Amino acid sequence: MPKMKTHKGAAKRFKKTGKGRVKRNKAFTSHILTKKSPKRKRNLRKATVMRKADEKRIEKLLP
Repeated sequence: MPKMKTHKGAAKRFKKTGKGRVKRNKAFTSHILTKKSPKRKRNLRKATVMRKADEKRIEKLLP
């Protein structure tokens, strides 16, 4: 059986943590930032961990 290829779009968006969880950045940070509060924008900067159900889908793309 041939090697599995990495999904390049997913590889640019997601990283694996040391424990094997999947890390992602938050959405809604690119434009229309004037109406968002400073607290909301500050919290959007932080990366977060994917939920278990979504994690399984992403792991198939990142062998």
